[in-house]
Amino acid sequence: MRTQNKLKVIPLGGLGEIGKNCTVVEYKNEMIMIDCGLTFPDEDMLGVDIVIPDFTYIEENKDKLKGIFITHGHEDHIGAIAYLLKLIDTNVYCSKLTKGLLENKFKEHGLNPNRLKMVNVNNTVKVGDLSAEFIRVSHSIPDSCAIAVKSPIGTILFTGDFKMDFTPIDGEPTDIQKLAALGKKGLLCLFSDSTNVEIEGSSMSEKKVGETFINLFGQAPGRIVVATFASNLHRVQQVIYAAEKYNKKVALSGRSMLNNVKIASSLGYIKIRSNTIIDIKNLKDYSDDQIVILSTGTQGEPLSALTRMANNEHKQVHLNSSDTVILSSSAIPGNEMSINNTINNLTKIGCNIIYNSLAKVHASGHACQEEIKLMHQLTTPKYFIPAHGEPRQLKKHKEIAIDMGMNEDNVLVGQNGDIFEFTKRGARINGKVQAGNVLVDGSGIGDVGNIVLKDRKHLSEDGLLVVSLTIEKHTQKVLSNPEIVSRGFIYVKENQDLIENSKDIVIRTMKKCQKKDIHAISQIKYQIRESLKSYIYNQTGRDPMILPVLTEVENNEY
Repeated sequence: MRTQNKLKVIPLGGLGEIGKNCTVVEYKNEMIMIDCGLTFPDEDMLGVDIVIPDFTYIEENKDKLKGIFITHGHEDHIGAIAYLLKLIDTNVYCSKLTKGLLENKFKEHGLNPNRLKMVNVNNTVKVGDLSAEFIRVSHSIPDSCAIAVKSPIGTILFTGDFKMDFTPIDGEPTDIQKLAALGKKGLLCLFSDSTNVEIEGSSMSEKKVGETFINLFGQAPGRIVVATFASNLHRVQQVIYAAEKYNKKVALSGRSMLNNVKIASSLGYIKIRSNTIIDIKNLKDYSDDQIVILSTGTQGEPLSALTRMANNEHKQVHLNSSDTVILSSSAIPGNEMSINNTINNLTKIGCNIIYNSLAKVHASGHACQEEIKLMHQLTTPKYFIPAHGEPRQLKKHKEIAIDMGMNEDNVLVGQNGDIFEFTKRGARINGKVQAGNVLVDGSGIGDVGNIVLKDRKHLSEDGLLVVSLTIEKHTQKVLSNPEIVSRGFIYVKENQDLIENSKDIVIRTMKKCQKKDIHAISQIKYQIRESLKSYIYNQTGRDPMILPVLTEVENNEY
């Protein structure tokens, strides 16, 4: 019996979560990847810098991989590329601006820039039996694209991040004609953004934010600080337009802001007059009403420029009551407390603070319900996979698709690692590959796991008690009194009784080990740890990490 050819779609990230977008499309012995992004650590991932997808499946099938195709230049879509390319050598296909942003990353990581291949909108890249067409969509960064992957089984449209902004500031709206043409030809499957699926209506046009900036800039008596995501280049452009309308100078604060504006302006994606941008070190050369500061820190990140300003720790900017601070963003879930702390600190300074609930200073880059419905109506897919969302958002997107007339059996809601399998006869979820989180901590990739995170959490909550002991190598006889050091648990000088009693417990435990003929160092440490743990918890109600350190010496050496 002849084997049916199968088209497989395998998300390695982005399903059941916001961020870490990464999806494999596989047909026969050829495989391409759509996006390769990162996400940022949860609050319980202590010390972790970023989180990237698990690339095990890609490494196991590296000979099949024909390239990585990128929808746009945000970190949750490009941030893990450098880590993958250290494992596997392949081409990266992307738009002009995305290429510019990636060139900077490639330089930092020592990667071959020749692997970056620029693709113009409406162009198609063919790799064997698969081809990928880049289709213009609106988002918060220029050069955003949906990617239509065509195969002998059918076409799958990956929307990337999109919205239906018909008055975008760059004059490049979502190409609804191209999307409708895909639908008319017959779209096998839609793989679509679910970020704002719970929000009714349509997203506000970015142009409205620009109008708000112009009004606010005209009213501000002193300096203006605008905090936004450095990757939201449309927003950056709006700030620059408003500043130039009133002949103000713009100073940039934050490494990512400096880098992104430099790249985007050099490629022509941000229009700036030659004398608008000034070095932040030269603020003193201008009066307060001439200054606009464009800053990172919308999420209350501890080391960000705005947080340092709010804490009066910024080297060049010391805010006062005549300053206006505009938070031009929405809160990422989990960051509310940090953002509120920043707002409270700015309030104490006396700044005039403006954020989204007070004025139209932010427009989402993601489609809301009516725009999502329009995407479905234009493309009329046979099958649908809701993506780029948490479980509740995927569920809501499924409900919308069914309300619009899709057969419930044709809406496939899955998880990272699921194999979505398409044939000429139908579609189903058939099997699973390894998928999950790989934690990046400094230069270490994947060497921080659950045990390490558990230890870090333990240390952060309960502190550390180090017990140092010198023993005779052969007899395990104690040769000196134990030393106990506390870090983050108790202040030793104020708890001498607890420390002395703990030392006595260690001595008694060592004698018990000798009587029971326990000589293995690991067992001795275990006995010390358990004896102290019980005593300390009874005395303090706390459970610090206890770390016994035993030094073995020959008796004649001591």
